[in-house]
Amino acid sequence: MINSALVLAQVVPTTPEWSLKVALIMITCNLFVLAIGKYAIQKPGVGPALPLSLPMVFEGFGLAELLAIGSFGHLLGAGMILGLGNAGLL
Repeated sequence: MINSALVLAQVVPTTPEWSLKVALIMITCNLFVLAIGKYAIQKPGVGPALPLSLPMVFEGFGLAELLAIGSFGHLLGAGMILGLGNAGLL
């Protein structure tokens, strides 16, 4: 039991600490997914509308689209941050 815990502790990678680079990567990934989602979503605004008005970038988006884009952008950003951190580039 103790050997498996030691092996597992050695396998878990270290995560990079928050910095301006990490924030810029997350913002860039979210903007990238927003740009793709703007053209890739076939029927925008079908579900419930957003409760407040947002800039023109989000025009035609409903709540479902905004949540999907934000979720995928953060998933992509976390993957990029962990991958670049593990490769030693961050």
